[in-house]
Amino acid sequence: MNITTTTVSLNVDDVTASGEFFTTHLGFREAVAAEGFISLVRDDAAADIVLLSRGTEVLPPEQRGQHVGGVIVAFTVTDIAAEQEQLRGEGATITMPLRTEPWGERLFQLTDPNGIVVRLVEWVAPAEA
Repeated sequence: MNITTTTVSLNVDDVTASGEFFTTHLGFREAVAAEGFISLVRDDAAADIVLLSRGTEVLPPEQRGQHVGGVIVAFTVTDIAAEQEQLRGEGATITMPLRTEPWGERLFQLTDPNGIVVRLVEWVAPAEA
């Protein structure tokens, strides 16, 4: 198997609101859009995001009504403190402030208008190291 791209596909109520969130705050750009659908990419090819309007007929019937829930979209970054400050300056709501876990994970979370939880992570030496 040769995986060439990672894409996360999320069902949301307001595709436009999530699209604006990911492009404004997380450096994505719109690659393709149609009614009820936006494909977002990053120039660094870290991952792609596809946003689908709940109820869209391109989904199998059993998936059409589902809403993204319980999913955390996580991205590893460098200089996480600066990222948090930049996002605050842009008006993004930080829903879990920056913290460091004993195992070496520094993280914070923000949530988009449709409830998509985005976690930014930076790995550091564990406290017991």
